[in-house]
Amino acid sequence: MEFIKQQPSSKAPADWFTGDVWWDVVVAGQEPSRMRANLVRFSPGARTNWHSHALGQTLYVVSGIALVGTRDGAVLEAHPGETVACPPTEEHWHGAAPDRFMEHLALWEGTGDGTPETTWAEPVTDQQYNRRRTRDR
Repeated sequence: MEFIKQQPSSKAPADWFTGDVWWDVVVAGQEPSRMRANLVRFSPGARTNWHSHALGQTLYVVSGIALVGTRDGAVLEAHPGETVACPPTEEHWHGAAPDRFMEHLALWEGTGDGTPETTWAEPVTDQQYNRRRTRDR
């Protein structure tokens, strides 16, 4: 057993995010582990670009209100203590509501074969971000 050396907090790349987003890498598993976990902090209105994960992604909301959008136009609203599962290869985005900060744990797995674990696409438009929110799926 050992402590994992923590990396400093870092600003998320502007190529993948709209607005101010910071993250802490909690774990980036080394073989044979493929576990990945980041604690991600979004400023009000900040969000990811459209993206997908080869093996899916799980989001656990720590604070604030998380918005999670899908290509079919749904925007799910998730609250602290709630978990959202994004299936493998499903394009989605996630971010903070426009009026408050949001923090979530992002959990996913590496592929283990060297192929990309995340595929990034275009930014989410304001029209897509501002669609009516739902608490059902």
